[in-house]
Amino acid sequence: MSTAIRYRLRTPSTGREVLVEAQPGRIYVDRETGERLDIVAQVTPLESRSSLPFAVENMRLCPWCKQLAQKDLNDCPTCNRRMGPAGS
Repeated sequence: MSTAIRYRLRTPSTGREVLVEAQPGRIYVDRETGERLDIVAQVTPLESRSSLPFAVENMRLCPWCKQLAQKDLNDCPTCNRRMGPAGS
């Protein structure tokens, strides 16, 4: 599990959001607009070996227990059984 603190940053004009392991005192800008990003929230750390956020596009179902797990995990965090390759 990563110990870096992740933040959700938002571009004020477009509302586009990104997750960043931000460092104090640094200014982050949107790569598309060049506009300064505002800190919206600190992301709550989860007990997971994955670095992917819990979002629909990053999840898959475990074939054994039918619970959601991040796509980059090999073993299901719920039942600890080996999952097949993502997308199979």
